[in-house]
Amino acid sequence: MRLLLRTVITLGTLLAVLSLRAAHIIGGEITYECLGWTNGDPNSGSRSYQFYMNIYRDCQGGGAPFDAPPPNAPYPATITIFRTDLSEDFMSFQAGFPDVEFIDPDPGNPCVIVPDNVCVQRGVYTFPIVDLPVSEHSYFIVYQRCCRNNTITNITAPESSGATYYIELTPAAQSVCNNSPTYDGFPPIVLCANEPFEYSHAASDSEGDQLVYEFCTPFLGGGLNFDNPTAVDGVAPDPDAPPPYTPVNFVAPFYSALGPLGIGADINIDVNTGLITGTPNAQGQFVVGVCVKEYRNGQLLSIVRRDFQFNVTSCDPTVVADIREEDIINGQEFLITSCGETQVNIFNQSYQQDRIDQWFWRFGLGDRDTTISTWHAALNFPGIGEYEGQLYLNPGTDCGDTARIRVRIFPEIKADFEYEYDTCVAGPAAFTDLSSSGTGGISNWNWDFGDGGGSSNQNPRYIYSEPGDKLVRLRVTDNNGCRDSISKPIAYFPAPALLIVSPSAFTGCAPGSIFFDNLSTPVDESYEVQWDFGEGGGSTEISPEYTFTREGTFTVTLDITSPIGCQTDTAFTNLITIEPSPVADFTYSPEEPDNFNPEVQFTDRSSGAGKWFWELEGAAYFTQQNPTYKFQDTGRQEVRLIVTHPSGCQDTAVQVIDIVPKVTYFLPNAFSPNDDSVNDVFIGKGYLEGIREFELSIWNRWGEMIFRSTDPLLGWNGRKNNTGKPAPAGVYLCLARYTSPRGEPLEVKGFATLIR
Repeated sequence: MRLLLRTVITLGTLLAVLSLRAAHIIGGEITYECLGWTNGDPNSGSRSYQFYMNIYRDCQGGGAPFDAPPPNAPYPATITIFRTDLSEDFMSFQAGFPDVEFIDPDPGNPCVIVPDNVCVQRGVYTFPIVDLPVSEHSYFIVYQRCCRNNTITNITAPESSGATYYIELTPAAQSVCNNSPTYDGFPPIVLCANEPFEYSHAASDSEGDQLVYEFCTPFLGGGLNFDNPTAVDGVAPDPDAPPPYTPVNFVAPFYSALGPLGIGADINIDVNTGLITGTPNAQGQFVVGVCVKEYRNGQLLSIVRRDFQFNVTSCDPTVVADIREEDIINGQEFLITSCGETQVNIFNQSYQQDRIDQWFWRFGLGDRDTTISTWHAALNFPGIGEYEGQLYLNPGTDCGDTARIRVRIFPEIKADFEYEYDTCVAGPAAFTDLSSSGTGGISNWNWDFGDGGGSSNQNPRYIYSEPGDKLVRLRVTDNNGCRDSISKPIAYFPAPALLIVSPSAFTGCAPGSIFFDNLSTPVDESYEVQWDFGEGGGSTEISPEYTFTREGTFTVTLDITSPIGCQTDTAFTNLITIEPSPVADFTYSPEEPDNFNPEVQFTDRSSGAGKWFWELEGAAYFTQQNPTYKFQDTGRQEVRLIVTHPSGCQDTAVQVIDIVPKVTYFLPNAFSPNDDSVNDVFIGKGYLEGIREFELSIWNRWGEMIFRSTDPLLGWNGRKNNTGKPAPAGVYLCLARYTSPRGEPLEVKGFATLIR
C-alpha cells in the first residue's frame, strides 16, 4: 500500500515567472516595539517606537526586487503614519534597506520534497525610531505596493491587485507602552492537493497578553499607474493612502476570507493556538489572511495582520516500496517464483532511499515467521509451496510504504536434448527433446538452431543451408511457468547432396566470359572446391568466372570435399557451346583526307565475315563490303564496322579518320590603281574558312608600313592607309600572317608592284 511521502511536480507552474512590473509580493506584516517615553522623560508626553516590517517575495522569477533607495531598486520603501483625528498624514519617511534572507522551503513535512527551483525571500525592514505623542486617537503605520503574483487563484484580477500592510497603534496600546505580538514562523510554501495538513501559525507576546487567532481579509493597495508610479494608484504610492482600506475581491462563491482554499477544503484556524488545519482539494495559489488579536484584561490592544500564499499542487509518492519481481498480481502483490531452488534472494528497489529511515522484511515460513532487517533479503524456504511476506518502509510513520510479496516454490525443470544427422551427405538434422519437469508437464519448447532459424515443435527436423559450427539452444517452459535452457554445439560439415550450378546451359561467341554460380548447399570457404572447364582451365573458387577463348563444346566438372573428408562430384556434359566469331578490320585511302579531298575508299580486311555494316558520321550506313564515302565535315570522324559470322557471332572495328581542314592564300605581284575598275586593288585570294588572327601589312622601301588590315576581304588601294595621298609607282614588300583552323601559324611574303 502506497502512503504519503510526496514530491512537488508542478510548483514551477504555480510560482510563475514574474514581470518587472513588481508582480512579486506573496505576503507581509508590520509589528512594533514600544521603547518608553521619549528621551526617558514622562513629561514629554510622547513615546518612542521601533517598527518592523516583513515583506515576502517570490525570488524564482524575474519579479521586482525589494523596495530600497535607488539605484538598488526602482522605488524606496515609503512608510506613511496617519492619525485618525487628522485629515493629512502625520508623517512619512523611507524605511531604508531591508535585511534580505531566504526562507527555508522545507515545510517541515517529511512527506513533501520541495524542488530546488523554489525560492522565497524575506525582506526585514527596521524603521527609524519614531516619537509619537500619546493620543486618544489611533495611529496607522502603512506600507502599500503593487503587485501580487498574477497567478493567484482565489482573487479577481491578481495581476493588478496590490497589497496594503499596516498596523494600528491603538490608544490603549499607547497608554501602556505595549509591544505587539510577533509570528513565530512562516507558513509552508507547498501543500499537497487532497492531503490533510496542519500548521501552527502561533505568535509570541513578550508581555504574556492573551492572543486570539482568526482568518481575516487581506487588503488592496497601489495600482498599475506607471505614468505616475508614486500616485495613490501607482505601483509604489508616496505617500501611502489613508485608511480605511479596500479588501481583496475573492472569487465568490467558491472562495472567501474565511474559506480561502475553497468550499471543500475545510480549512480552520484554532482561535487559541493558531493551528491551521484542512485538506486542500484544488491546485493553485491562494491568498490567505491571518490576524492575531492581543488582549490585556479583556481590552483589545493590537491586531497584527499577515497575508501570505498557500501553493497547492499535485504530489506524487517518493518513498515507494519496490522489489525486483517477476509479475504483479492485481496491481497489489509482487510475485517471485523459484523452480527447484528453495534459497531465494529478493532485491530491494525501493526509493527514495535518502527518505527511508527504517525497513524490515517479514515472511511466514510455514509454522514460523521470519524477520530480516537487511536491505536485500535472502531466505531459505521449507520446500515446494506458496509463501507470503511484506517489506515495510518507515513503519508507524505517515511517510512509509509497504510491499506485499508472494513467493512460489515449484519443482525443478531441466532442459535437455539429443540430435543426429548424416555427417557426409547433407540432409535434415533431427532433434529429440529429453527435458523433464517435476510437474510432469512441459507446455512450451523454443528452439534456436544457431543460424537464425527456430521452431516451437517438441522434436523438430531442421535443414541447414550453410555449414559451420552451430550452437543450438533449447528453452522449455512447464505448466507452472518455470523455465530452463541448454545449449549444445553441432559441427555441421556434410558434402552437398546435389551439385547445382548456374547457368544450366550456355551458347555464345568466342571469347565467352561466364560466371558459374555454385548453388550447391552446404558449402563455404572451408570446403575444397575444384572446377574443370573442359578447355584446359580450372578454378578453386566457390563461384568463379571463366573466359572461353576458342570455339567448341565443353563439359564442366565440379568436385567438392567437406572439411571432414566427405566428397561429391558431378560432370555437366556439353554445358558450354562457344561459336566461331569473325575478326573485324579495315583500311582506307587516302590516309590523310582533307576538305579538298574528302572522298574516302574503305577496304574490308576482316576474317570470317559473311555480313558487313558500316556506320559513318553517325548518319550514313552501308552494307556493302568496300564502300566509298564523301565526308560532309572536317575534323575527327568515327567509322564503325560491324561484321557478322555465318554462325551469328559478331565483331566490331572502330577507327577515327581525321578530315583535315586546310586553307589557301595567294598574293598578286602587281596592280594598277588608276580607277579604271581593272586591277585597282591589291588583295589576296584563296580558301580562308576557319582562319584566325589574320593580318596583311604592306611596307615601302624605307621600311614604313603604309597599309595594314585584319580583314582578308579588304585590300590596298594604292594610298597610305587607303586614305592618304597616292603612293608612287614602285615595288612594295607584302606580308600576310594568319592562324590555320588547327592553330598553326602561317605566313605569306611577296612583292607588290604598283603601276601608275
